[in-house]
Formats: sequence, structure tokens, C-alpha cells
Amino acid sequence: MTTTAENTAESHVFEADVARLLHMMVHSVYSDKDVFLRELISNATDACEKLRYEAIAEPALLANDPDSRILLTLDADGNKLVVEDNGIGMSRDELIEALGTIARSGTRAFMERIEANKQGEGAQLIGQFGVGFYSCFMVADRVDVASRRAGAEEAWLWSSDGKGGYSVAPIDVAEAPARGTRITLHLMDDAKSYASRWTVERIVKEQSGHVPVPIKIAEAPGAEPTQLTDGTALWTKSKNDITSEEYTDFYRGVSGQYDEPALTVHFRAEGRHEYSALAFVPGSQPFDLSDPDRKGRMKLYVKRVFITDEAELLPRYLRFVRGLVDTNDLPLNVSREMIQESAILSAIRKGVTNRIITAIEKLAESDQDAFLKLWENFGSLIKEGLYEDFERRTQLLALSRFRTTASGDGYRSLADYVKDAKEGQQSIYYLVGGSLDQLKASPQLEGFRARGIEVLLLTDSVDSFWVTNAPEFEGKSFKSITQGSADLAQFKKLDEDKAENASAPAEVQAFIDFARQKLADEVSDVRASDRLIESAVCLVASEQGYDRQLEKILQGAGRLQSGAKPILEINMDHPVVKAIAAKIDAPSLRDDAAFLLLDQARVLDGDKPADPRAFAERLARVMEKALQ
Repeated sequence: MTTTAENTAESHVFEADVARLLHMMVHSVYSDKDVFLRELISNATDACEKLRYEAIAEPALLANDPDSRILLTLDADGNKLVVEDNGIGMSRDELIEALGTIARSGTRAFMERIEANKQGEGAQLIGQFGVGFYSCFMVADRVDVASRRAGAEEAWLWSSDGKGGYSVAPIDVAEAPARGTRITLHLMDDAKSYASRWTVERIVKEQSGHVPVPIKIAEAPGAEPTQLTDGTALWTKSKNDITSEEYTDFYRGVSGQYDEPALTVHFRAEGRHEYSALAFVPGSQPFDLSDPDRKGRMKLYVKRVFITDEAELLPRYLRFVRGLVDTNDLPLNVSREMIQESAILSAIRKGVTNRIITAIEKLAESDQDAFLKLWENFGSLIKEGLYEDFERRTQLLALSRFRTTASGDGYRSLADYVKDAKEGQQSIYYLVGGSLDQLKASPQLEGFRARGIEVLLLTDSVDSFWVTNAPEFEGKSFKSITQGSADLAQFKKLDEDKAENASAPAEVQAFIDFARQKLADEVSDVRASDRLIESAVCLVASEQGYDRQLEKILQGAGRLQSGAKPILEINMDHPVVKAIAAKIDAPSLRDDAAFLLLDQARVLDGDKPADPRAFAERLARVMEKALQ
């Protein structure tokens, strides 16, 4: 650094999230520190691709150096490793923004999971998920980043020891790359092996062997570089010439993850539109999968020039897929507006989506265990397509798997459900709720279980929505068991020889009529139930309007001001109900009993009594009478 630069250096404090992450890097022992080099090479590749794209509109940015490259320089004597690219480079403000803050919510999720698993898997996570530039502080006690943006007259030096702050200062352009970025890692004593050719060459070939930018290595400062990789784009090769290890290596680079892909889809489309696609379904859930602002991770290339990673190349419900599409049918100077309105990209989107779904279907047929693992990771997202993608709804319904009252610890398809349906059963019954245990304990299931009728147990938030849009599957409509009448009287119980008589005893019917009048302000109706076996009461929604769970979701989101009055169903064979109905001469007891039964149904439905004080007073009166 020059004297002028030293006098004008600016000191900054890391953003709080960066400071936390750096603390983890320095004070934790991770299983695989090699990941830092993959992350730096990935960043360098992105910088080269951004330059190629900007040079389409401004060719002068390439000057006399049009070919992208990444250079790794080893300095065993100085205990340093240098990673340099001739990409777009960074200005002062870009250095501060890129290296002083964390923009990816996935990185925050990474830190939260590390902290939550200090005694367990935390030590393994860095080997599974990259955390960008900051991973270099696992091996370096100081990092210097010299950068000069393409076309700029000034250069800048960013420097930090990873202990809470960093400095930014101007440097003489002679000390910086002609354009691009040079990262100098001052290696820790226990990381000296990263200045040896054998170690660096092994890491590059294992983790970054197929980035679309050539990588060279110099064994000492000033030494003649030799080539490690040729920068041949993997997706341009024939599938027969690519090994599974090479696909995995590329997947890890494009996805930012360090697991194995669950599914690889690689094809070239020819005909009206020609393009190559290479897509991966991750083997585990990305940390930012539930981020509401998270978009897809498919990159768009035109003639091998990276254009954008924000083109909607897949529908939103496939946003977990990582990869790229490369086409020759678009102009290199394609604008964002053209991307949004392009009929060519619409055709590509349709073609890639169909191929990915078909590949998932084939996996379900050929390897059920692998498919079920994929479904556990991403099934809740795929089900979003059941209400978003009308064109493929039937296909997605057949692909979907569900927990049911007949599935045990496994999953069932709708085809399995229909095959085992009762004679005369016209509906596919389902129950929606927050957890599997909660659903299995629901009183609404009792009558179905007693008759051996299978019910889908739906626990994902998306389930409340797609069932309202799915008209039918193989001739059977979807029906919530918490909405409308159950119509179970036509089916005999498993321990009975004939269908039951649903008429209520006279005393019980009189109590039901009384409760209907007494609770008129709270419920829309009170009726005898054919879905209850063990419980005394339950609440259901009317045939019109929303299912009970959907109504709660809409109210919680502020989309529904007030819910419709529910229906209170009473088990006419329950001992408590019969005992209450017999107390014709105790009107005060019947009043209290009616309201207590309603509050009991609310509690069973996951709600609280409408008036806790009144509930407590009624319960005390009933207990007092019982003790007398």
C-alpha cells in the first residue's frame, strides 16, 4: 500500500451478522475447510461472467484482454495463497457492500442452525453448505482484496483480520489487477498446506473442475502458470461423456451446497427452439427454502454468456431446483423486458418444467426410497403446483404422496387410496391441521376409523388451499371431514353386520333441539353426529364457505374479518350426552351443559373457550352438583 493510501484508509465495522459469522469461522473446528476455495472460485467465475455480459453493450470493457481466466498463485515461503480473476472487478462502494454486509437470508439461517447444533451436526455443516467469501477466514488470519472495476481509473484495497472490522483504501493502479479482483490469503500456521500445489490442485479438480472459466496455477509468485481446467462448459458435453462425479462437482458449484444431488436432468432440445438444460434437485433442503422472497436458482445463458439468474425459467413451485439453461435463440443483448415477454423463454420454461416433472415421475417408479426422500424435502412445494399449475394438476396429483390413516409410518398415493376405497364411496376424504399427532387425535376421525374409511392427513399450510381447487381424482371429489355432513350412515362399522340407524333417541333429540335454540348466537346448527364414536362433541363447517382450518389460516392472515358460525355435532350414544338428556327436570344443568359441550368442542378443535370466566363458572356449578 502506498503512503497516500495509508493516510486515506477508511476503517469500518462489520455488520452484526458478518461479525457473528466470522466469530464462528475463527472459533469453530469444521470438518471440511477446503470449501473456502470453491467459494472464492465461484465468486471469481461470477465476476468473469458479469463482465462478459456488460461487454455486450460496452465492448471496450474487455480492452485487449477478452479471454476470462482465474489464476491461483502459491507462495509457500510467504505462507500465502492468491486467487485472482480478470472479471468485472469492484469499486469502493461495491467492496463495502459485497464484503461488509450479508445479503443472503440463507447465510443467516446457516448461522442459526450452527448455533442450535453446537454439540451435534454444527461441526459438519460447513462441509455441506458454502457461506461465500467469509469462509476464507477459516484458513487465513488476514485477507487483502485488491480490485479494479473494468473501465475505471482507480483501484481499491479491502483488508481485514476477520476480528470485527475492515479497512478500505485507494491503491496505485500498478499494484492492482488491470481489471478484476486479487484476493490474498495470509494463511494460518495450521493451513500452510493450502500453499502447496498438490492440495490446491486436488481441491480444484474435486470441487471446481467444471466452472465455465479456465483456471491456471502458478507454483510461486512470478512463475509461469500452468492450466488446471480448460473452462469447457459441462452442459455442452454429451451425457455419455460425463461421470456422476463430474455432475456432482458441477452441482455443488452452481447450487452453493455440498450434498449429493437427488436428481440430475440434462438434455438438449432441438427443433423449433434449441437449448441445453442442466438441472438438479438438491439432496437436502437449502437453508433459504422457506424465505418468502426466495426466487428460483436457474441461470440463463445465451451462447454460453451468463445473462441473469432472475429469469423465471421454472414455475415457482419448482424453486428448489438448481441449474441453468443455455440457448442460442435469444440475442446477447436481451433486456429484462424482453426476457419477461419472450415467447421463446415461455416455450423453454414449458419444456424444462415438463422434463423435470417427468424425471421425478420416473424416479418414483424406479427408486421409491429415493423418491420419498425427495418428497419429504420438497413435497410441500410441489403441492403448490396443485393450485398454481392447472395444466399439470392431474399429473401432480398422481405424483403426490400423503400420510393417511392407513399409511402407518409411510406414504400413500391417491391411486392407492382410490384402489382401496369402500364400495359406493364417492369422495376422497381429508383432514387438515398443524401436526400429524394432532390430526390422529381428532374426534372427527372416529367415525371414519370405525368404518375403515381412509382419510388423508394433511399438515402442510399449502394443503388448505389446493384441496379447494382440485376438482377430482379418477372420478372422486375431495371432501373435508370437518365440513358439511359426513354421510357415514351408508357404511357399516367394522364390528357391525349392517348399516346403522342414524335416528336419535327421543330424549337426546329433545336435548339437541334445546341446544340448537340455546346456542343460536354461537353456532349455525346443532345436530346428531354420525362421525363421532368416542367423543361427545365436535365442530364442523357448513357445506358452503370455508373448511375449518382454511378459515383459521385466512383469519390469521387478515384475509377474513370473522368466521362463519360452525355446526355443533353431538354424539347421541355418548354416556354424558345421554345423562344430560335424561335431566329433563334440571333446566339450569341443561343450560350449563349445552355451553360446556360447545366449549369442549372448541378445545378439541384447537381453540380456547369463547368466555374463559363463564366457562369456569359453569364448570364449577356442574362439579358442585355432581359432588352433592
